[in-house]
Amino acid sequence: MNAPVAPPDALLLITPGCPYCPTVLRGLNDLVETGHVGRLEVIDIEARPEIARTLGAHSVPWLQIGPFQLEGLHTPAELKRWVERSHTPQGIAEYFRELLKAGKLPQAITAITQDSVRLEALLLLLTDRETDLHVRVGIGAVLEEFAGAALARHLDRLAALTQAKDAHIRGDACHYLALTHDPKAISYLECMLNDPEPQVRELAADGLAALGRSPASCG
Repeated sequence: MNAPVAPPDALLLITPGCPYCPTVLRGLNDLVETGHVGRLEVIDIEARPEIARTLGAHSVPWLQIGPFQLEGLHTPAELKRWVERSHTPQGIAEYFRELLKAGKLPQAITAITQDSVRLEALLLLLTDRETDLHVRVGIGAVLEEFAGAALARHLDRLAALTQAKDAHIRGDACHYLALTHDPKAISYLECMLNDPEPQVRELAADGLAALGRSPASCG
């Protein structure tokens, strides 16, 4: 039997004159009372501006719930939804989807720098055919930041994406396999030289060239 998941902690940055901070504070207090949030810390950044600088917070209300950093007004229902998302890879994937939709690439990179396991959430977004082009471009920019050892830890997952029904996903997998800089990626890329889609074959060949291997069919 699995142990119950511990509720996430929350940090809220406020200022006395903020019109939205009381609403977010009440919502978080309710989540503490119902056991959805384990602990709530509230900081007035007019009194402690150094904390806002350290966290990169430029406006209030600013809050962190588990792995998520959120800005602005959020209803109690939205806050509860983010708490529930904090327990699952799918929830973290949705967080990255919203960040990248909003063009918050540095924030996404920072979140993964803090915990490289979160790269798995980006790979979940890659498998979702509903992920739009703007978000996919953002995913690419993030993964390029973690090329090498960090991305190589997810080589098996990237290799699995080469079997996707969607040719765009298979092509993405070829590109990101090359970014692992791992020789183990070569055999997967060689097999993709036989893909039915010309674009996928081209990306596989480019990936092999990037890894220093002359493209050759695996027959």
